[in-house]
Amino acid sequence: MTTLAECETRDGADPLAHFRDRFALPEGVIYLDGNSLGALPRATAGHIARLVETEWGDGLVRSWNAAGWIEAPRRVGAKIARLLGAGDDEVLATDTTSVNIYKLVRAALSADPARHTILTEPGNFPTDLHIAQGIAAEDPAVRVQMAPRESIAAAAGPGTVVLLTHIHYRTGERYDLAAVTRTVRERGGIVVWDLSHSVGAVELDLARDGAELAVGSGYKYLNGGPGAPAFLYVARALQDRLHSPLTGWLGHAEPFAFADDYVAAPRIDRFMCGTPPILGLAALECGVDLHLEADMRLIAAKGQDLCDLFIELVDGKGLDLELITPRDRGARGSHVSYRHPHAYAVMQALIARGVIGDYREPEVIRFGFAPLYNTFAETWRAAEALGEVMTSGAWDKEAFRVRARVT
Repeated sequence: MTTLAECETRDGADPLAHFRDRFALPEGVIYLDGNSLGALPRATAGHIARLVETEWGDGLVRSWNAAGWIEAPRRVGAKIARLLGAGDDEVLATDTTSVNIYKLVRAALSADPARHTILTEPGNFPTDLHIAQGIAAEDPAVRVQMAPRESIAAAAGPGTVVLLTHIHYRTGERYDLAAVTRTVRERGGIVVWDLSHSVGAVELDLARDGAELAVGSGYKYLNGGPGAPAFLYVARALQDRLHSPLTGWLGHAEPFAFADDYVAAPRIDRFMCGTPPILGLAALECGVDLHLEADMRLIAAKGQDLCDLFIELVDGKGLDLELITPRDRGARGSHVSYRHPHAYAVMQALIARGVIGDYREPEVIRFGFAPLYNTFAETWRAAEALGEVMTSGAWDKEAFRVRARVT
């Protein structure tokens, strides 16, 4: 089994090691929850303070033009596009993941009168399911259909919009994005991909893989801060064929003409809606810029190395935990999940020891590995802490009666 000394040696040779100092991580904490809320980049606080003091404080309303505020969704979107393998005119940083799912699923349904089915899998992330159900509730012609993961692509048809999360939030399982997209298209359907647990953690090439529509979060691996703006991707060939159902003023062809009647903007801009959240976009841009300084291939490979190491170490301890994340590097994201009847209590005991992961219903503990700041040595220490908690009985459920609800 890998030793702590061997892990320290790997850290010394890690080409991404210098990025750790670019994050404000608390002393004595091993943070393995970057797949839920990414750590704070050190540059973010100063950047936001300068924006508030100078661009807002001194520039006032002039900063919409002078400081480029109005262009922020396109500018930040173009940067995210580089992490997605997309064109810089195919991505907008805007709204929330939930809102963007609504916009793209509804737009895809409306683009073809034969489309009446939203196909997804049971156990998908709740907001994806709930938004789909809401669309069906407002349109009697639309229905939501569920199919198990292994047969989801084969269940698609010409009247289908498939809504899938690329990396499952609970188990870490990864779809073969290219294969599913190809099969669904061959069967006449279209896929909306949720990349919230993918972007910044695994390599993506949406253009190569034929993806047409996607959304994703800005506050997980991209380190954009709590509630950071999300993003949406619309392949260039589809942009003028789709219409956003949320016809807000910044999606207008001439928003500053202040016309009474709505005319959709050309291309990706039609998927804008309301006024951009400038402070949130500024924080998100700091996190995205850090990723762009690194090589995404190195980030993805290290993430899998950290997952492999953690699984190996936990396996070696013979703990009463059921691994529900694939062992195959190509079939998972950058987090590792285990099932245990008292998983919530186990995680609370770990947090009390300074190892922060998270809990997901039912009975699942997750450990998210963010390659820009997590190390091999702290992965070893986290596995040691888990072993101590499990063997000592420190997870005793009676000690943790109150469950905190964390987004």
